[in-house]
Amino acid sequence: MAIFLALIVYLGVKAPSFLTPSTIALVLKQSIPTVVVCLGLATVVMAGGDDVVSGGIDLSIPSIAVLAAAIVADQLTNQGYSLLFALSLGLGAALCAGIVNALLVVSVGMTPLLATLASGAAYVGISQVITHSRRINVSDPFIVSLRDGQVWGIPIGVLAALALAVIFFAALHRTRWGLNLQAVGGNRDAAETSGLAPRKFIALSFVIAGVAGGLAAAFVLARGSGSSPGIEENLLIEMVLATFLGAAFSPRRVVTLWGAVLGAILVSALSVGFGSVGVDVFWTGCIKGGLILVVVASAALSRSNNK
Repeated sequence: MAIFLALIVYLGVKAPSFLTPSTIALVLKQSIPTVVVCLGLATVVMAGGDDVVSGGIDLSIPSIAVLAAAIVADQLTNQGYSLLFALSLGLGAALCAGIVNALLVVSVGMTPLLATLASGAAYVGISQVITHSRRINVSDPFIVSLRDGQVWGIPIGVLAALALAVIFFAALHRTRWGLNLQAVGGNRDAAETSGLAPRKFIALSFVIAGVAGGLAAAFVLARGSGSSPGIEENLLIEMVLATFLGAAFSPRRVVTLWGAVLGAILVSALSVGFGSVGVDVFWTGCIKGGLILVVVASAALSRSNNK
């Protein structure tokens, strides 16, 4: 957190326009796809535990979002189908991808890290087949409204992402099912002794993450005015960094939904800030990668000290 705050202060000094209302609004709009995929990853981590190697992790969510976005863009622009049909098809594909991940982890017994890394590569490949590795522009009024529309001066996309965050929070923190899911992630053996079925909760968390990727597709299309190849890489980096950075907002230093949302906004602020001071985009990627190492290493050291 100290590193992030220092970077924010530095950007505010170097670029006085960085802390203006217009730039803050831009940060919020740019963070929306990251916020939505972080909701999915946070669910998986909360169900499987925050150990990056053996616990809950899903690296395929950005790839699922890109796959769903490719399907929606192709159906709208190339095939001429309605928005409802295109969104249903994209969300259905995302749901199937989440089910595949759940089967790989729970039924086949693959490590979540490797299973979702492999499946994510497959989903990107499928999206490239659909789009022929070319950009597909989308001008549907609904997608445009997610990008440019406002209600009472607040971007519609921001309100939609906030609504999704509230729904996820209510499901995971205000229902018996959500509390049981967190119990499984906190101590799997104790949860099983208490009569819970960890495999069921873990499988469902991957399905929910897949759906989150499908929902993120609409915001990916809105932010980029269409489907573009290669955007899953940057989204993956931002998702992992934001989700685990969010643990800093928790008194128990664990991944939480609201922490992931705040982390996504911070990561977006860095991207916009670095762009405003003229930092090369490749250096921005290097900085984010270094911050991921810092965050994950700090979490590992914290677990070692607790043991």
